[in-house]
Amino acid sequence: MERALVVVSPEERSHRILREAGELAAGSGAELVVLTVLPDEEFERTRSALASVGSPDVVYGIDQAIESATRRAKRVAREAFEGLDLDYRIVADIGPEADTILETARWEGCDHLFIAGRRRSPAGKLISRDMTQSVMLNFDGPVTVLLGEESSDDAKGKKEGKSGLLA
Repeated sequence: MERALVVVSPEERSHRILREAGELAAGSGAELVVLTVLPDEEFERTRSALASVGSPDVVYGIDQAIESATRRAKRVAREAFEGLDLDYRIVADIGPEADTILETARWEGCDHLFIAGRRRSPAGKLISRDMTQSVMLNFDGPVTVLLGEESSDDAKGKKEGKSGLLA
């Protein structure tokens, strides 16, 4: 592993996947690219909400969204990498998650990918392919996935010991 991409999100699992990626990168001398992706829908929802406030002083465009996402990712990475000696940098982008992750990995020359995923029921797997599955199927290299519960209640999954790494 020379350069790895680790995808962070607002979810609690980001700290754990960052820490795992950081420890592996520090141990192998690899560089880490920390990516945060703001999905198009979320960007538009936030922009619409702020526009409805009606204040001419409130501006929320692509630059502001990228800056805000970068700040959040820096804070989470700083906490997760505490005590580790490694080189990393933050990249933020807006777009479809799977496509953005794959494009960034190619652009940055990453040979390993770390991402958080969800455990899904067999029916859930049939209904739609999720972002993690799409990335795993289309990335040309090893992918390490931190599995969590299908529900948004990550804290419950942690308490019950139901999350783990899949490489």
